[in-house]
Amino acid sequence: MTSPSLVGKNARRFAAPSVIPGFGLTFGYTLIYLGLIVLFPLATLIWQSSGLGFSGLYAIAAEPRVAASLRTTFFISFAAAVVDLFFGLIVAWVLTRYDFPGRRLLDAFVDLPFALPTAVAGISLAALYSPNGWFGAPLADYDIKIAFTRWGILVALIFIGLPFVVRTVQPIISELEAELEEASATLGAGRLQTVIRVMLPPLAPALLTGFALAFARAIGEYGSVIFIAGNIAYVSEIAPLLIVVKLEQYDVPGATGIATIMLAISFAALLLINLVQAWSRRRFGHV
Repeated sequence: MTSPSLVGKNARRFAAPSVIPGFGLTFGYTLIYLGLIVLFPLATLIWQSSGLGFSGLYAIAAEPRVAASLRTTFFISFAAAVVDLFFGLIVAWVLTRYDFPGRRLLDAFVDLPFALPTAVAGISLAALYSPNGWFGAPLADYDIKIAFTRWGILVALIFIGLPFVVRTVQPIISELEAELEEASATLGAGRLQTVIRVMLPPLAPALLTGFALAFARAIGEYGSVIFIAGNIAYVSEIAPLLIVVKLEQYDVPGATGIATIMLAISFAALLLINLVQAWSRRRFGHV
């Protein structure tokens, strides 16, 4: 039988001291909030699709149009997150390590995709990259078409995902001391060795977090994509748009099935990213 002293010790370990009182109240509110806002809607979606069964979900996923939209959504979202990871690191490094005229203004522009309505972003990108647009016309001279193709989807997803990487990595870069680079150069390391062995390890967890956020944001993006994608079935149709199409056709089971499939794939991908992130924290010793 567990002694009262042991129970009290475990309770104290669970409720760590904090400057904010009321652990029980705040913890209960947290559980209720997450349950009502996050878990309950997801559970409702899974419950509604449970009537389809695994065979029904597989049949929906195997439909050529659904399979094509899922491939388009996840592959292009992954590619956009990779691009955001690379260029987001460069943007965050420049904004943190260099001082130049207009830096604050440029730093504010990074947050523009957060505040800009997605429909406005989609219309703007479609106007820029259309065959007669400012960017699209010069590219059309070389027979390169961006708007109303899969490349347009990629451009839109890169646009909305870049701030996630920049804002996640920027605080970590500001904490890195410049003396680390100087010490690495003093020990004879080249610039590439310094970047790979000295700078990237402490940035790895933040980079993975930014990548996961950009990837998750891209998967569910709708407003900015539909204006520039062309929405051609089997070519440039994304899964969120297909869900809307199914609902307009009163095919609620089909829309629910696609949503459940997207939820399962997204959860598996984010779980894998979080596992890699946890490994990188243990491996490199940075939080």
